[in-house]
Amino acid sequence: MTTTVRPERLAPPGQANGFGRSLRAEWTKFRSVRGWSIGLIIGALLTIFLGVFAAGNASVGCGSVINGVQTFQSGKACLPAIPLGPGGEAVTDTFYFVRQPLNGNGSITVRATSLTGFHSNGNQQAQSGPGGNPAAGMQKGLVSWAKAGIIIKASTKQGSAYAAMTTTGSHGVRMQYNYTGDTAGLPGLVSATSPRWLRLTRAGDTISGYDSLDGKHWNLVRTVTLAGLTGTVQAGLFATSPMYLKISQFAGGGNIQSGPSVATGTFDDIRLQGSWPAGRWTGTSVGAGQRGSYPDAGGDYHEAGGQVTVTGSGNIAPVVPGPGSGFPSATVDQTLVGIFVGLIAIVTVAALFVTSEYRRGLIRVTLAATPRRGQVLAAKAAVAGLVSFVVGLVAAIVCMTFGLQRLGRNGLYVLPVSAFTDARVLVGTAATVAVTAVFALAIGVIFRRSALAVTTAIVTVVLPFLLAVTVLPDSAANWVLRLTPAAGLAVEQSIPHYSQVAYISQPAGGQYPLPPLAGFGVLCAWTAAALALAVFLLRRRDA
Repeated sequence: MTTTVRPERLAPPGQANGFGRSLRAEWTKFRSVRGWSIGLIIGALLTIFLGVFAAGNASVGCGSVINGVQTFQSGKACLPAIPLGPGGEAVTDTFYFVRQPLNGNGSITVRATSLTGFHSNGNQQAQSGPGGNPAAGMQKGLVSWAKAGIIIKASTKQGSAYAAMTTTGSHGVRMQYNYTGDTAGLPGLVSATSPRWLRLTRAGDTISGYDSLDGKHWNLVRTVTLAGLTGTVQAGLFATSPMYLKISQFAGGGNIQSGPSVATGTFDDIRLQGSWPAGRWTGTSVGAGQRGSYPDAGGDYHEAGGQVTVTGSGNIAPVVPGPGSGFPSATVDQTLVGIFVGLIAIVTVAALFVTSEYRRGLIRVTLAATPRRGQVLAAKAAVAGLVSFVVGLVAAIVCMTFGLQRLGRNGLYVLPVSAFTDARVLVGTAATVAVTAVFALAIGVIFRRSALAVTTAIVTVVLPFLLAVTVLPDSAANWVLRLTPAAGLAVEQSIPHYSQVAYISQPAGGQYPLPPLAGFGVLCAWTAAALALAVFLLRRRDA
């Protein structure tokens, strides 16, 4: 049997074929070309300039009447008080609460027989005040996440811990808790012919939610722990309805209409167990009337013949960026809006790192010195990726540091995130820059011509993002940002998708159709495929 050794596996006499040697050689090449270093610096500066510039140009203004005189303010003076949930996230906590105190353990059970609503036509504002008609100036209709049901809440303070069993406009029965938690129960819209029985039980800090179709056979939806509940909590019926949004998007632009909405839930067969007072229910508009609070049209309740109707407006949910947030908000990743411009410089340098050797014929010298062609490509990719990572990380840190300061001074509320999320956004942005550079390098090996490689890299990575933000309608933009390498920019998203919140997928506003790691995975998959093809072609064709 004869064994044939491929030439690429042989090293010149007296020379080692170690990867470290190849890495040092490629690093020497890279730093010896001043133009490449200048290109990376320009990319970082463009990223920083656009990010900080965009943050500096964002501003908020508000008007008010004091002693009959119209005044105008700007910046932080316009920012309302924003409640924070138990996890430290910004939340909306505005609803109408028909309540009684529950001392110690107990339960509340009701039958929900109706959920109806009204909403603005997008041009009207709420015209009612306390004691008025919440539906005044609105048209009939129920928004998707309108809610009415039963709730156990630590207190009437906005942002306090809670658990609720609720019917919804189009998502069936849900158990929701502490703003970010959401678990599905029975499907379908509640009505007189198709009622839903709801139950919440308390045992210390543990709250369990149940639903039923007949009031006899109960299904456990979820059990949750609300840490730190005091002996006496507030419990009862509630109704709320989030902002009405009508989105019309088309190629080249779009239009968003918004306004308040109200929901009315009807309940009967109310059963209380445990230590409840013998008095009547108390109606409370939680969060209503606060300056700049989530837009609501007030609320009310009516009790007669064992039946209670509750009308409310607002929302109980985490805040997401965009027009539905109810106040001028921003996200930490919005300071990184200039990254797509920096990527143009990065992919150009990365592609030239290899195509310049083809243009000058130096690739033959490189492959002669290191016949293992896969090792050569790996060393080039490591150098391009590591250098780009450092450049991207420095640019991201500068953008976030100074951009967040300017956003705050200009009156925007930066939605709070954990230190881990901050770090993930920074490192993820740098990793996206690095992987994109490796992708451009692989494209350079495949095409071997600078202009074609640079153009291809920009068209596949940067152009899809620009089209999604500025030209494409929402449905097409979502697919583009799912399937192209531009999906990797989703790693910057700091506020997660919450199933119980209607949001608009706007990359410029910090929302992407894919979760951060999934989007980054799409970019990595494209890069791996490009590298595999580059290795195959590098081994099969002449230099």
